[in-house]
Amino acid sequence: MTTTDQNRVHDGTANDGTANGAPGGGPAGEQPSVQMIRMLGGFQISQALYVIAKCDIASLLDDGPGEIDDLAARSGVWPDLLRRLVRSLAPLGVFHQPDENTVETTPLGATLSTRHPDSVRDIALYYMETHYLPFSELLHTARTGEVAAQRYFGRPFFEWVVADPDVAELQSRAMAGFTGGLRGRMFEGYRLPGGDVVADIGGADGTILARLLADDPGRRGILFDLPEIVPDGRRKIDELGMADRIEIVPGDFFEAVPEADVYVMAAVLHDWDDASCVRILQSVTRAAAPGARLVVIEGVVPSGDVPHPTKLIDLTMLALTGGKERSAAEYADLFAAAGFTLDRIVPTPQYSFIEASLD
Repeated sequence: MTTTDQNRVHDGTANDGTANGAPGGGPAGEQPSVQMIRMLGGFQISQALYVIAKCDIASLLDDGPGEIDDLAARSGVWPDLLRRLVRSLAPLGVFHQPDENTVETTPLGATLSTRHPDSVRDIALYYMETHYLPFSELLHTARTGEVAAQRYFGRPFFEWVVADPDVAELQSRAMAGFTGGLRGRMFEGYRLPGGDVVADIGGADGTILARLLADDPGRRGILFDLPEIVPDGRRKIDELGMADRIEIVPGDFFEAVPEADVYVMAAVLHDWDDASCVRILQSVTRAAAPGARLVVIEGVVPSGDVPHPTKLIDLTMLALTGGKERSAAEYADLFAAAGFTLDRIVPTPQYSFIEASLD
C-alpha cells in the first residue's frame, strides 16, 4: 500500500478482483435458472456445514484421513448420515474421499477444526445458533420495517444475547475468530494515531485491543463493554499476558465511556441505526478532549455492482440489529453529526480503518 493510498479519503475498498464464473458460484455458462436454484439451496449447505462444525468432525481429522464409522462413533453421528453429509460437501471442496469409507479434510474444510490457526468453527456455531432462525422473519421486516430478530426473539438481538451467558460467550469467541482469521492480517503495517491511552469501546474479549497494543509497549489500554461481556475480556487479557497494560471497565456506551486519547470501535457502529450511532459517538464527545482521535474498524460499502463483503453483511444488519453498512460519505456525515471530522480511510480488502478527530 503506497503512502498516497493510505492518506487519501476514498471509498475504503481495495481492488480484490471480480467474481469468477457464473453468479452464485456455478461454472461459467450455466443456465440462469440453474444458477438461481443453486443460490436458493444455500440453506442446505450452511446447515450441513453447521453439523460438521457442531460435531467437530474436522478436528477429528486433524491428524489425517479417518474412517467414516470411527468418526461417527467418536462424534455421536449416525454413520450413514455422516457418510451422506461428507458426500454432499466433498464436491464443494470441504472434504476429499479416497474411497467411500474414508474421508480427509481439504484446506477449506480444515478451517472448521478448533485447532486450525484461522479456525472459523465458532463463527459457524454463532451464525447457525443466533442468526439462522431470525432470518426466517426477513419478509416481515421487508413489509413492516420491524427488525427480524426483534420479531423472532421478542426483544432486541443483543439483549437476547447477553441474557444467556453461553450465547454471550459464543459471541465473544466468534468475534475473536473474525479478528484472528478474517480480520487478523489487516493489522499488519497499521499503527494507531498518537495518544497514550487507547480505549476499545464495545471491545468484546479484547483481542483487537491487544493486537493493536502488542507492538506499542508505551501505550495503555482500556477494554470497555457490557458487564455481561467483560468477564470474557478479563480471561483473554490475562491469557495474553497484558493485564498490566489493559484495564477492564464495564459499562454502557449509550450512557458514558472512559476518558482516553484514542477511541477504537471495531464492528460496533454497523450494528446500529444512524440515531443510535450518534448517541454512541456523543458519549465519546463528552468524555474526550478536543483533538482526541477515533478509529472505526468497519467495512466501507463501495458504489456500483462491485463485489464486496459489506453488501452481504448488510443483510445481517437489516435482519438482526436494525443497523447498516455504510459508504465513506455516510461515515463522514455520521461523524460530523457528533462533532468529529473524517481524516482518512486506510483500506484493506474487507475492512477499513476509518480515522476521525474530535473538533
